[in-house]
Amino acid sequence: MTNNGPSYPHSGGTPGSRAPFPQQANPTWLGQVEPRYYRPAPHDGGGVRPVLPPAYPAAGQSATRGLAGLVAAGGVLSLLGLFMVLPFLLQRTGTAGFVVGFVASLVPLSAVLLAVFVIDRWEPEPKRLLLFAFMWGAVVSIAVTMLIQPFFALAAGPAAGLDPTTFAATVQAPVVEEFAKSLGLLLILLFARKHFDGPVDGVVFAFTIAGGFAFTENILYFGRAIAGSDTPGAELAAVFFLRGVMSPFAHAIFTGTTGLVLGLAARRAGPGLSVVAFGVGLVPAMVLHSSWNSMGSDFLVQYLFVQVPIFLATVLVIVLLRVAENRLTRQRLREYAAAGWFAASEVDVLATASGRRTALRWAASSGRRPQMKAFLRAATRLAFTRQRDLSGRDVAAHQLDERHQLAHIAVLRDAVLR
Repeated sequence: MTNNGPSYPHSGGTPGSRAPFPQQANPTWLGQVEPRYYRPAPHDGGGVRPVLPPAYPAAGQSATRGLAGLVAAGGVLSLLGLFMVLPFLLQRTGTAGFVVGFVASLVPLSAVLLAVFVIDRWEPEPKRLLLFAFMWGAVVSIAVTMLIQPFFALAAGPAAGLDPTTFAATVQAPVVEEFAKSLGLLLILLFARKHFDGPVDGVVFAFTIAGGFAFTENILYFGRAIAGSDTPGAELAAVFFLRGVMSPFAHAIFTGTTGLVLGLAARRAGPGLSVVAFGVGLVPAMVLHSSWNSMGSDFLVQYLFVQVPIFLATVLVIVLLRVAENRLTRQRLREYAAAGWFAASEVDVLATASGRRTALRWAASSGRRPQMKAFLRAATRLAFTRQRDLSGRDVAAHQLDERHQLAHIAVLRDAVLR
């Protein structure tokens, strides 16, 4: 690997003389690039030693200030929120109910976090940012809900013309809870935009926030089943089956729609339009939440013929997003390969799940699995950095980030091959 720095024949972000726009530059709807923003990848100026398993077919770091500040602020808000949320839960569940509810709530939470892990494997988000998302959902959004609900009920309750119970379930809860949860998504987009690359990231953050919110809410429901019933075992089993078995992903799906919209905005819009996208994304989340809470005597029919198809549609959308993301990664890395930063045969390793698994097994045989894992992740981050560069926004900043990442790629390559 040469030590020469990358060469930028058309750097600076101003339109000018460009190479012809490649037809394959837009491999998917997920990362469309306008011809006026396209520029070739910076040239390496030398060759590379491929990081490849011998039997694999040849054909075919530091947190930003915004991220650090966001995580610190989230920690302070979570600590303050605990002084509201914890007494509220204990008052309504009792100590025994709280303990049982806490343990039982870990089951549906595990299902949601497992889904987050699977979706996020391609380009993992910073653990601190995921922790912020979880704490926002589990504590801060609950506290925000508790603060807003009384005022919302006073302002909107009389105008709705509904009885208090119906209003609370079908209007108040969807509006207030989705706003409180999704506010965390908006903060991530505004203050940690570097890590909010698109709709897949939006879904990951939304599922994490919603998983935290449902976790705390389930403690309340499960704990009350213990504290307020003559047959606590039967009551807990019934509530657990409804919330822990039939609907562990309900909140994730609601808030996931907002995350999807904000993720699309992250690819195409600046901070101002992101706030508009926040309002737009709240609409489907609130509608889905309200439709869930509106199910009554025909609950089973609506669950089977409405909610189950919605869940399956969500799975399909996530799969399609992952496929589109993989194609985008492959195309951007091909452009770096053409510029000399990767061997052409490496792209299939770096841009496919099967190739990555093969590369990790090969590296593990020589004790370099951690180095290979870091190399794979760095290549994916590089591909998404190039996508942000080609979007035409903050070009100079993204090219500087690209230079640092390319230098890091060279170091990681040497670590794998040494």
